[in-house]
Parts: sequence; structure tokens; C-alpha cells
Amino acid sequence: MPKIMIGPVPRANNVVALEVTIENKKVVDARCTGVFFRGFELILRGRDPRDAPYLTLRICGICSSVHGTAAALALEDAAGVRPPKNGNLLRNLIHAADTLQNHIRHFYLFSLPDYVKGPDLGPFRPAYTTGCRLPPKDNDALVQHYFQALEISRLCHELVVLLGGKVPHTHGLLGGGGTVPPAADIIMGFSARLRKINDFIQNVMVPDTYLLAEAYKDYYEIGKRAPALLSYGHFPRGENDRERHFPPGAMVDGRPEKLDASLIREHLRFSWYAGESGLHPARGRTEPDREKEGAYSWVKAPRYNGRAMEGGPLARLWIRGDYRRGISTMDRLVARTLETELIGKLMEEWLGELEPGKPVFTPFNVPREAEGAGLTEAMRGPLGHWLRIEKGRIAHYQIVTPTAWNFSPRDDVGRPGPVEEALLGTPVENEMEPVEVGRVVRAFDVCSTCSTHVIVPGGPAKEMIILP
Repeated sequence: MPKIMIGPVPRANNVVALEVTIENKKVVDARCTGVFFRGFELILRGRDPRDAPYLTLRICGICSSVHGTAAALALEDAAGVRPPKNGNLLRNLIHAADTLQNHIRHFYLFSLPDYVKGPDLGPFRPAYTTGCRLPPKDNDALVQHYFQALEISRLCHELVVLLGGKVPHTHGLLGGGGTVPPAADIIMGFSARLRKINDFIQNVMVPDTYLLAEAYKDYYEIGKRAPALLSYGHFPRGENDRERHFPPGAMVDGRPEKLDASLIREHLRFSWYAGESGLHPARGRTEPDREKEGAYSWVKAPRYNGRAMEGGPLARLWIRGDYRRGISTMDRLVARTLETELIGKLMEEWLGELEPGKPVFTPFNVPREAEGAGLTEAMRGPLGHWLRIEKGRIAHYQIVTPTAWNFSPRDDVGRPGPVEEALLGTPVENEMEPVEVGRVVRAFDVCSTCSTHVIVPGGPAKEMIILP
């Protein structure tokens, strides 16, 4: 049985690697590897807790605002404080604008090149020579929209700048609320850009997604797995955060369950970390061990009540009740586009609720001793920050990212992570051009920046294929 090493996997937000085993032109085994060590948990030890939102923003450039949001939520939970109405709305708008740019880029820049023939120049070349099915007219229209999406995603970043001062790593998020008062000129500029973005989403991105889904109907059957889905809840409805626009919850074997964060555990058996395995993140440690026998990833293996849970737009819409067609590669792409449209409309509502002249920040004192958790949703799925304060300083910090959930290695009893499981059974027509594998993986929108950060070279691969 041939084994294919695909690494690095381009258009997957930083460096990840795959090892897939092919038998009778189908994937029969898969291992997902995060090849960098991140270590932000170690950087944060001993810091002032108010530094956490600012520093964790640097974990990732494409989704930095969500880490700042999670860190702010953890600090607020520990301090017993919440932002005022304007502060909550501003945080939602920053987070949402960052989500729009991510989803638009993911569909057009990361996923679309797997399905269309682009011009004979970079980034479309080199490319696979097989697998494109669209008629020339439709193909050319999607390529044209690829370039339009660059401008639209830039406008999304301008929205973040208007409310946060810069992008990435905005200055607009901190424990207690925001930093930029919603002045009338800022609201007007934001609104004008948002109208243009929403017009593109509704009149270009949504039709393009369904055009692609019609041409590649078989991908509703590829990349399938059982409905084991998780969401921490997305975008607080009010400053008290009692309800969220995308509710928290879990789907286990197709049955909805109320979220119970105490059921989360981090498994380490196949990850390059030392220490006790199976601990809750509030008690877990980040102790790298690159020489660990049998390990193959810098990504840990989080589990919810012992299950490998998938997160992301499909999970959020499924739990919300907006989309329940299936759990597959094409379902993930369609759900991401539908969520993009939904978030864009919510942003219009939030913008109208801002109150110029009202406060954006709630002052508070950092407690000497406290614990807190910041649970929210990132673009790719559930994001949790767990914080413990001792003597006014950070004594413990643990981060479980969406890609840790989706791109995890096997757990302590050998159960595969969601991407590993979804790859099983994937047809591979040409082992030298495994485009089908890339389509399955990229539909999860994995981002190893969130899982990893300093490279340690490993052993040589027997065969290396660079996936276009």
C-alpha cells in the first residue's frame, strides 16, 4: 500500500503535513501533523493578566481578533466584569469583520484553486492537471471573482481598522470592552464599506458556491463523518452575555446536547508534549517533548466527553438549526458561505445599535487570585482560553484552538481526529496528483498558526509531494 507524504500543504494557513495510505485508489489511513511548536502559554506565565488580550492577538495574523476576544472574556470572567453595550457591539463588529475576510479568502483564495483552471501564472501555477469540471464560461467567471475577492477581503480589513486602529493584531480589544468610540464619521465609513461587502457576498459568493456544489455533487459524499459537532457560542446578544447569536451546544450522534465545558480533556499520547494526559485545559500543561516516542504532531488532541468533535461554520449552523443537510466536504464549503451571509446581515443590525457618546469600556481592578475561562468561536471552530491568576500575575494559561479540535492527531485510545477521520475513504484517482485529499483538508479551513510556532526539523520523508 503506497504512502503519500503531502507537506507542506499550501493554502492551509501555515505549515501542516499529511501522511495518507492509499489502497485500491482510496485513503485507508491518515495522519495529520502540525510541524511547529507555538508555546504562547509559556510566554504568558508571570505576565500582568491585562497583557493577555494584547499578546494572544499575535498568535495568528488571519484571525487575531478572536484570540484577543477569548483572552478578554477569560480576564472578564476572572474579574467579574463585562463591557458596556457599546463595548460588546464593537467587539462583535471587529470579530465579525475579521470573520468575513477569513471566509471570503478561504472560499476564493484557498479552496477555489482546487476546482478551477486559473491563468498560466502564479499563484495558479504550478497546479494539478486533472480534476477540473466546470465549463469554460463558468470557470472564467469564478477566476474573475477570485480577483474581486481580494478587494472585498481588503475592505473587510478596513472595517477592523476603523474600530480597532490596525490590522492584524488590532488595538481595539481589551478586557472590559473596546478602545475606539463609535463616532458618526466612523459609523458612516463602516456602513458604506459593509454595504459593498454584503453585496458581493449575496450576489457573487453565494451563487458561486452553489455553482461549485452543482458541478461537484459527489463531494457531498466525500469527507463525510458522523455528526460529532461542537460550538462554544458566537457573538453575545447583550453585554451580560447570557445568550449568543450562535448558541453554544454539542451534537453527539446527531442528538443535540447542552454545552458542558467540564467535559473537555486534552490528550497527549500522540503529541510532542510531556506531562499527564487527559487533563481539563484549566489544569493542563504545555511541556514540549520533541523526542517523545510514537508522537507525530505538535497539535494536542482535545476531546469532548471522549469524542473527537468538529467545529466551524458547519457545526455552528447545524447547532443553530440553519443547515442540516449533511457532514461532508461540500457541506463545509456551503455552510461557510451561508454563515458569511448571515454574519454580514447581523453586522448591519449591530451597527445601528451603537450609541455615539456612550462608554465603550468598563474599568476594573485585576484580582489577586482568580480563575477564568474565555469561550468563543473562531472562524474555524471553538476557541477556549483558560486563565489562572496568582498574586496578581498569570500563573497558568492554556489555549485550545479550533485547529486543535479539527486537525488533532489520535487520542490516548487511538481514535483519529476529525480531519483524519474525514479523509478515510476519500477516492484518489492519481496518487501523484492527490487533489481530492487537498479538497477534503482545506474544507476544514485548518490554520496551523493557531496550533504551532517554532520549527524543529524531523526525519526525512520517503516521498514528498508538494500540493499546489
